[in-house]
Amino acid sequence: MFVQWQKWRATMVPNDGFISDSEVPDELETRKIFLQGLSKDKYPVMIVQASRHFPSKDQIQFKKFIVHLLDKTIASAFKGREVGNEKLIGVLDLQGISYKNVDARGLITGFQFLQSYYPECLAKCYILHMPWFFVSVWRFVSGFLDKATQEKIVIISNEEEKKLFVSEVGEDILPEEYGGRAKLVPIQEVEVKPPENGRTT
Repeated sequence: MFVQWQKWRATMVPNDGFISDSEVPDELETRKIFLQGLSKDKYPVMIVQASRHFPSKDQIQFKKFIVHLLDKTIASAFKGREVGNEKLIGVLDLQGISYKNVDARGLITGFQFLQSYYPECLAKCYILHMPWFFVSVWRFVSGFLDKATQEKIVIISNEEEKKLFVSEVGEDILPEEYGGRAKLVPIQEVEVKPPENGRTT
C-alpha cells in the first residue's frame, strides 16, 4: 500500500510537497471550505458548505483540490503537536442546496481518496440538513464506501443529535450557525506549514 501511495503522490503532487492555492483557483473562489481549528479530541475540523459547490468542469483541478484541502486540514493539527495522529473531522452542510449543487461524482471521489490514500484519517463525518431529494443521491454514494468509512458517518436529523454533535466537536470552534461560538474561517485564510514530503505516513 505504501508503494501505491508513493506512486499516486508522485503523480498528484510532482514536487512531493503540497498543492498551492494557485493550482486550484476555481475551487477556492467559491469559498465553500472552512477550517475551524481543533475539536475536543484535538482533530482539525473542516466544514463544507455544499450550497456553494458546483460540479467541476476540470476534474484534474478538482482532484488536486481534494488533496489540497485534506493535506492542509491535516497539517493544521501539527502545530505544537507530535506528528502521527493524523485524523480529521468533516462536516458536510447541505443546507440550501438545489439540484445544481448535487455532485455524486465529487462526493465519491473525495471519499475514495480518503479510503485509498488517507486511510484511517477520517475520525468522523457529520452530515447536516440533508434534504429529501438528496436521500437517493446519498444512498447511491454510500454504495462506493467501505464499511469502515460508513460507520464514521453521522447524519444529523433532529435537535438531540445536533446537541450531541455540538458537544462532541466543541462550541469553541463551531460557528454560530452550527450551535457554536466561533466564526467561519475560509481555508484560504488559514496559514499552515505543510509536513515535509507531503502527508506523513
